[in-house]
Amino acid sequence: MSDWLIYSLGFSAQILFSSRLIIQWIQSEKVKKVITPLIFWQLSLLASFLLFVYGWFRDDFAIMLGQVITYFVYIRNLQLNGFWKKLPLFLRGFLIFAPFLILWYSFNNNQIDIERVFKNENIPWWLIVMGSVAQVVFNLRFIYQWIYSEKRKESILPLGFWVLSVTGSSLILIYAILRKDPVLFVGHLFGIVVYIRNIYLIKSSNYE
Repeated sequence: MSDWLIYSLGFSAQILFSSRLIIQWIQSEKVKKVITPLIFWQLSLLASFLLFVYGWFRDDFAIMLGQVITYFVYIRNLQLNGFWKKLPLFLRGFLIFAPFLILWYSFNNNQIDIERVFKNENIPWWLIVMGSVAQVVFNLRFIYQWIYSEKRKESILPLGFWVLSVTGSSLILIYAILRKDPVLFVGHLFGIVVYIRNIYLIKSSNYE
């Protein structure tokens, strides 16, 4: 696949991720507290799928790892919102098994092409480790959010979610600069502004 098509895929994912933040931000500003609209999770799931595919084409393990961590958390939040059951059965099946199908497709002669991902000459091992740590920190926010929401049986974005967002996103920005990845850089530069604003809204409204 040509580079421009790969970057188009990545930027499409980031546009969706940014769109969910803009919608969440605008709706939260209206009521002066942090809220979580359903479309936030709908766009998250679609964007996560696209970014995983982008990471594969870029031979970037850190990006793929980040999406694997959160993909099923997005599905769980759609379940908590009552939207998941409204989807056609075939679509639910596809969304659940799509990541496994991608991994199956990535097999090369019945072996996962590990060398292509972990021994990429364009990415030194220390940068792969750094990017992976950044992605884990960034996406742990959804694990935290998942546990928090399960306890309350509703989908909520608490203060800890936004704090982890700022921390992880800052690390990924550094990784994006070193990796020279415009997709990650643009997406996370905008995101940090929204994360900080949500922290302010929560603090000012005593939501947490």
